[in-house]
Amino acid sequence: MVRSWILRVAVAAFAVLATAAQAQDFLREPLRIPMAAAGPRGLEALLVRPSAPGRYPLALISHGSPRSSDDRPDMTPLALLPQATEFARRGWAAVVVMRRGYAGSGGSWAEGYGGCRNPDYLPAAAASVADLRAAISFVSRRPDVDAGRILAVGQSAGGFATVALTAEQVPGLVAGINFAGGKGSLQPDTVCREDRLIDAFRALGSKSRVPMLWIYSENDHFFGPALAEKLRAAFVRAGGKLTFIKAPAFRDDGHRLFSPPGIPVWTPFVDRFLKDQNLVLRRDLLPVPRPNLQPPRQLSAEGRQAFSDYLASGPHKAFAVSPEGHFGWRSGRRSAAKARAEALATCRERAGSCRVAVVDDAAVP
Repeated sequence: MVRSWILRVAVAAFAVLATAAQAQDFLREPLRIPMAAAGPRGLEALLVRPSAPGRYPLALISHGSPRSSDDRPDMTPLALLPQATEFARRGWAAVVVMRRGYAGSGGSWAEGYGGCRNPDYLPAAAASVADLRAAISFVSRRPDVDAGRILAVGQSAGGFATVALTAEQVPGLVAGINFAGGKGSLQPDTVCREDRLIDAFRALGSKSRVPMLWIYSENDHFFGPALAEKLRAAFVRAGGKLTFIKAPAFRDDGHRLFSPPGIPVWTPFVDRFLKDQNLVLRRDLLPVPRPNLQPPRQLSAEGRQAFSDYLASGPHKAFAVSPEGHFGWRSGRRSAAKARAEALATCRERAGSCRVAVVDDAAVP
């Protein structure tokens, strides 16, 4: 019994060391971005870049917005660590910036657009752009960042913010990528006044001249394919420049395509776009840090797929399992303790007896 316990601890320790060795290819640094409107706390951010010395072009990554305002304070830039790492392994200094009112950023939430019956989306876009420009201004002064080449990347509300950023005269901004961008989806397959959102994209297209890649999935339940096509048409007819990808259906909601499990799907689209824009920085990509952990033996095929998704996700995270193979997990939480509690609660919705098997990238003996 003692020997078995020692063996499990040794295996867990080896897994941590192996992950640490792979992580040495990247520098990870939390940032606080000063901004008057964000108060003393400023904007919370995370930088990920190759660990080798040098100056790296900037990939500015913008998050989405949860439908419930109660979820905003629990957000964290670590949730987007896997996506940021994908750009870092391609030679970018990737910065995930949390806008005002989200996560640990200061200031009041500034992206409101009024009531659903009479929304005005452009002021929300302007507020997002102010935060992104503050991040660019601060990060551009770093000696390890090449501000002459900036790639803006965003998902959902962050995609809308990215489109709006391309409508500004931002020095060094050479391209933008919009994953399922939009505003005003308060429930599945419904958007507050689609015509107003289309008008907003038309207005942004009249000023945007930066090459863009737009990716919308066939089964997006925030901004579906019919609306995405209208947004594209309005933007292009107004003068915007973009490559539009209608991605295949992704799991139960394609709005989550820009996620760790979606990396094998969306990275080929991104690589092709970067090549077309002469923005390929590395011929050989840096290896992805992966923990050397096996799934709990009692898991079914569904559970093993969930565990694979868990491994690909960002910290802080935890995976809980019952003796019968029921499971629950949470990732992208502000602390390991919160991830543990939520994973256990999720598992116990299916089974009475659950234990935490993995926290972040280490097995729990």
